[in-house]
Amino acid sequence: MSGMAIIQDTIARSLDAPPSLSPWFTTSYLMALSASVPIVGRLAGAGAAMPRILLLPAAAIFCAGALLAASASSAAVFIGGRVLAGVGGGAFLALAFVFVLALVPEPRRGIGLGVINAAITVGVSLGAVVYGGLLSAVGWRERQRPLFWMQAPVAFVAALAVFLCTPASIQSDQKHRESPSSLSRRLVRIDYLGAVLLCLTVVLFLYGLASTVQPLILGLSIVSLAAFIACEYLVAVDPVLPLTLLSSRGVLLSCISQLGLMAARWSLLFFAPIFILAVHGAPRSAAGSVLVPTNLGFAVGGIVVGSLHIRRTGSFWLSCLIALAFFSASILGLAIVASPRAALTPLIALVFINGFATGAALNYTMAHLLHLCHPDTEYVAASLLATFRGFGGSFGTSIGGGMFYRFLRRSLARGFLALDGGQHLSPAHSTLIPRLLGMPELVLHGGLSSEEQKVALNGYAGAIGFVWMAAAILMLMVMAAQAATGWTAPKPLRSADTVAHRRDE
Repeated sequence: MSGMAIIQDTIARSLDAPPSLSPWFTTSYLMALSASVPIVGRLAGAGAAMPRILLLPAAAIFCAGALLAASASSAAVFIGGRVLAGVGGGAFLALAFVFVLALVPEPRRGIGLGVINAAITVGVSLGAVVYGGLLSAVGWRERQRPLFWMQAPVAFVAALAVFLCTPASIQSDQKHRESPSSLSRRLVRIDYLGAVLLCLTVVLFLYGLASTVQPLILGLSIVSLAAFIACEYLVAVDPVLPLTLLSSRGVLLSCISQLGLMAARWSLLFFAPIFILAVHGAPRSAAGSVLVPTNLGFAVGGIVVGSLHIRRTGSFWLSCLIALAFFSASILGLAIVASPRAALTPLIALVFINGFATGAALNYTMAHLLHLCHPDTEYVAASLLATFRGFGGSFGTSIGGGMFYRFLRRSLARGFLALDGGQHLSPAHSTLIPRLLGMPELVLHGGLSSEEQKVALNGYAGAIGFVWMAAAILMLMVMAAQAATGWTAPKPLRSADTVAHRRDE
């Protein structure tokens, strides 16, 4: 996903798409991923054999999306391919957590969750490095993009390997054996309409806040939200977002805090390579390497806290806040050092700290969420948290991208207007602004004059610093939400409640 930050302008040019559409190449994937996670989580809980059965269909959907994106001739078709790939990716994400919860003993769950989170961030962080390097090595072909079709065989082989190594039946959230009729009833009751309405609501909301604020689109998102809530309350038998579970203060605030945390995290993953590309003039093959330290920090943070601290069940309230505080300090530090004269050493140190804090925070918050919910809702709660984490990525790339492009466009227009005498932009500068918006490497390697280069450098550094400062402010609200989750476990269900809960399942 982070690789899109390196190659999105190349994709936009090949598809004749405006630069402001570029963040949607990532957002569309994350949106589909987030919408599919709760459905797959429900499907996986429908029977002991379901998680294994879902692996190969998930791989097929992901491969179809990768191949469609590789052969797309328009932005709409390319985004459609990304949506399909996101559905498959969301299935993989949900199943990974299900397998850990089902197959790993409770004392070692922290390690299992840490390994999964480390694997996720390795893929996210190395994506920018790999895409940048492969773009130079294999090139970019207009109708056969190898960077995308190469993902298909890798994903299918990996899914097949897991399928062959996984037990045919795993412990489900129901202790008794499922009958075929019971399984079919549970599959029919899953809230597919709610998932569509939820995704539509978020798409409209993010699109309304993209390159320009569109009140009509925002109004439609409110209508869609109302339809989603009505569906969950009045129609859905098995809601995609279980409102009874979200009625728990701890669960609801945990999900809200993860939404903000991952939005802030994606502001780093998406814009750090662009900062190195534009402000430091690094080639594409090297710009993504700025994410290697955050990848290393994430792996270390997740595995260390999982193996050394999360070796028990119970509350991790204070640990969550400490990890989030380190995250907040690191993103604030990045906002401060983001300038045309920024040295690489403090930047690298801060992205490492941010990665370490993220790895620790994701582990702690997942463990704390499991403490705040009943054991029978662990699968659903874990999928719910993953859903909000995915939507956080969508918010970070889409809203952050809109803030970035608006700030950068105004900064470039203001700077070039001053160079042109303060009255009207010259035709040359009017043409240069959209080119700079879509091609950050032009800042230092586009033949600009020293004055134009200064304007472009200040514009890029200021826009990225602005996004990171907004992320730091957002983290204050994230910490407040996480602190309000509390540390008290729910009371055990009474026998009558347990029977009712089983019936709802």
